Amino acid sequence: MAFDYGTKRIGIAVTDPLQIIATGLATIHPNQIIDYLKKYQQTEQIARFIVGEPKQMDNTPSQSAIHVKGFVNLLKKTFPDIPVEMLDERFTSKMASAVIAQSGMNKKGRQNKELVDTISAVILLQSWMGKSSF
Repeated sequence: MAFDYGTKRIGIAVTDPLQIIATGLATIHPNQIIDYLKKYQQTEQIARFIVGEPKQMDNTPSQSAIHVKGFVNLLKKTFPDIPVEMLDERFTSKMASAVIAQSGMNKKGRQNKELVDTISAVILLQSWMGKSSF
């Protein structure tokens, strides 16, 4: 399961059991994420959490890194048996916007920030699966 964390929304993506393809799951408000994950875990297995790590172009942490760190700590505290990995998320939002633009979606659909967050999480998870030997 991958997260594109934001202070207003968290995009979530999951993969199939064979880890072949990532799929957008939801966009959740940060205040609701733990309850959402607990409910999700009642019916689905979560092998690990992949969290987008916000970085500047010079590889230093971005301004939102402090919020992401707090989110990661909350995940580790709440789900101690599920490993958490960080993955550079630079350009995922731009790539998500490009995917949406190429989809032929109307202007209102292209401006849907929740969709951008979810697709960013999909891109993040797909990238992790491509690098992982899991």
